[in-house]
Amino acid sequence: MGALSKQQFFQELGSGCLLPTVQHGLEQVWQLLLICLVCRLLWRLGLPSFLKHLSTVAGGFYTLYLFFELHMVWVVLLSLLCYLILFLCRHSSSRGPFLTITILIYLLLGELHMMDTTTWHKMRGSQMVVAMKAVSLAFDLDKGIVEKFPSPVEFMGYIYFVGTVIFGPWISFNSYMDTVESRKFSISWFLKSVFSCVKSQLCLVISNCIAPYLFPYFIPVFGDKLLRNKKRKMSFVILLIRWLQAYENTLSFHFSNYFVSYLGETTSTLAGAGFTEEKDNLKWDLTIAKPLNVEFPRSMVEVVTSWNLPMSRWLNTYVFRKALKYGSFTAIILTYTASALLHGLSFHIGAVLFTLGFITYIEHVLRKRLSVILNACVLSKRCPSDCKHRHKKDFWVYFINGIFSTLAVLHLTYLGSIFGSSTDDMDSYEDGIASHTIEKWTQLSWTSHWLTFGLWVLYRLIL
Repeated sequence: MGALSKQQFFQELGSGCLLPTVQHGLEQVWQLLLICLVCRLLWRLGLPSFLKHLSTVAGGFYTLYLFFELHMVWVVLLSLLCYLILFLCRHSSSRGPFLTITILIYLLLGELHMMDTTTWHKMRGSQMVVAMKAVSLAFDLDKGIVEKFPSPVEFMGYIYFVGTVIFGPWISFNSYMDTVESRKFSISWFLKSVFSCVKSQLCLVISNCIAPYLFPYFIPVFGDKLLRNKKRKMSFVILLIRWLQAYENTLSFHFSNYFVSYLGETTSTLAGAGFTEEKDNLKWDLTIAKPLNVEFPRSMVEVVTSWNLPMSRWLNTYVFRKALKYGSFTAIILTYTASALLHGLSFHIGAVLFTLGFITYIEHVLRKRLSVILNACVLSKRCPSDCKHRHKKDFWVYFINGIFSTLAVLHLTYLGSIFGSSTDDMDSYEDGIASHTIEKWTQLSWTSHWLTFGLWVLYRLIL
């Protein structure tokens, strides 16, 4: 559609992209949604606990086969290995560290030796969920949060819980056990499932049909006025076009993540997970991502939290807090290292995550220092209403926060520029991905890295 005129583009948009995208998206997931609903219906029949766990194992196995076919054996092997280690260490108080090391070795061997990279990376999401569930269970057993060592069918039911086995999110073992008890059907449960499903398809449409054509057609900035006197403004025009194209790539990548997040909300809620209980009031309020906090951020710290709330909570609980004894900077780096390992050994993902680590740390300490010097609400996170800062709603406070918000959007555009269909095509060619990443960031003059270095210098000067 890129070669069409503006009028032709909008005429072809519906039949050429919107409808096929929605149709293909629903064709890919309708069986998964149906299995989630069937499992929830079975649990409402008052089956014995053993059969409830067995039904979700069967549903999880079937959905894994639907998406990965016989390659699902590698996910199954990981789950069996996790239970074996937990069982052998059942009398130990260090099950968490032992299982973490085992999973890391397995994932590294899988990346480097066990099978081709493209196939391995297709299962990355499910492997990540399995690893996060097993590690959290091990540490919760060590702490006594989970009091009883799970039986094999309970463990496998948790690992293969049909609502989370494909698209996530991570849920704790205790949350899964509450889910198996099965709450009553309600209008709020139904509406949450429907709205999340609609939002997921809307995000898929934006990712595939709107974001890639944002500036040529929806916001036509490449007009005659911009290109007039191009000899005199050629360098500026080229730089502007590169940043606008980077923003298109970033927006498409963001909404593909929101698509998966809302789809995860749909499957989890349909299967009966994702609720909070306050006295007699049951709320189906599972939230995986907060798109507005990402697209209109206060800070990069807010972005990394809002990108995937369950994973952020997992990293904070099982990595960051445990590493804090080594210092905040070390804890942040270890947290992003853990995230990079879970996402797979890919140069562009690792480069983005480690860059994010430095950006978020420097932004956090700089804004913390500025809040002390200026006695103002300029922290990375919003201050509570009863904070003791003297300056809260002054114009210059909004101005400083606005500068950091603008920098966050710039960082997101810069980091997201390397993602796109071309990167997916090079998934099995790591040297190509590395070259692509370096080329994209070179075209943008390594702006985020230089800005981050400049903010670090500023922080050292006012320390």
